[in-house]
Amino acid sequence: MGSSNRAVRGLQVNDFDYFLPERLIAQDPVEPRNASRLLLLGRESGAVAHSHFRRLAEYLRPSDVLVLNETKVLPARLFARKAGGASVELLLLRQSGLRSWQALVRPGRQVLPGTQLFFALPELAAHVVDFAPEGARIIEFQYEGDFFAILEKLGQMPLPPYIKKPLADQNRYQPVYAKERGSAAAPTAGLHFTQEMLFALASQGIIIAKVLLHVGLGTFRPVKAQRVEEHLMHEEFFRVDEENAGLINAAKAGGGRVIGVGTTSVRTLETVAGEDGRIHAQEGWTSKFIYPGYRFKAVDGMITNFHLPKSSLLMMVSAFAGRENVMAAYEEAIRQEYRFFSFGDAMFII
Repeated sequence: MGSSNRAVRGLQVNDFDYFLPERLIAQDPVEPRNASRLLLLGRESGAVAHSHFRRLAEYLRPSDVLVLNETKVLPARLFARKAGGASVELLLLRQSGLRSWQALVRPGRQVLPGTQLFFALPELAAHVVDFAPEGARIIEFQYEGDFFAILEKLGQMPLPPYIKKPLADQNRYQPVYAKERGSAAAPTAGLHFTQEMLFALASQGIIIAKVLLHVGLGTFRPVKAQRVEEHLMHEEFFRVDEENAGLINAAKAGGGRVIGVGTTSVRTLETVAGEDGRIHAQEGWTSKFIYPGYRFKAVDGMITNFHLPKSSLLMMVSAFAGRENVMAAYEEAIRQEYRFFSFGDAMFII
């Protein structure tokens, strides 16, 4: 499914650039998860206030619905050797067949179709089948037993390149409600929730709904086109089932606000929403690109992290709250030394 933006004339990618001091790029997750800071941004007014994530319930109303993306990150970073002994790094992007995956490889020039790959566990081997878009390869694996169990033993979390420190606990790059594995990166707005917090929110009448969108690396990459509307999003698999579509529609009909936890949840909801804002159960692949000029159909609020300059995620947030409001809020967050990106602080736009 594609985008339905009405383009804002003259919108340039550089309009979404900003300077971030390197010291504000969070290298570690906070403990506990909900100890992160929370910047409150008025969607219409642009007003900014400061709080903490553990106080989220104060800004919600009974009958509001929080929509979580229950995708789970694969430990998708693998290290192998070629027959001659040279090291190869793989980053699994998505499954393309029963035993084959699309993967980024490094060093790419030396990993051609036909290359045999060997791993630290003897029950796993692979060979390169073909080239794939944007420098990726199709890798076919040979293994005994459960592939995902092997991946849990051998694989590492695919942390973004701006995180330089190794992660002591792999689960800290998963939301506590992560369920269905398939993502190459975490839906990071969800990292702030604890199970106790979700239980407390539900007991206060906040409805918790789940959708699925498997996050691909393309979501997080900077936009390289000069004009915003020339950027093409990568396809990502999504699913919204009948039960959760019903929960969201009932909440909205009862006067509750639909609040997407993370840009991935928002993207999923806007993909399946009708013009009347109703959510329709469906699954498929979405390449929806939301940027200023887009009219939101389903979402009334958004919980999100602070995103990279020139990223499609920053453009989506700007579509929701206005570019000027968002860029001014980012300036304020930098002045107040908020922590940015995957392990950073959160923003609640309402």
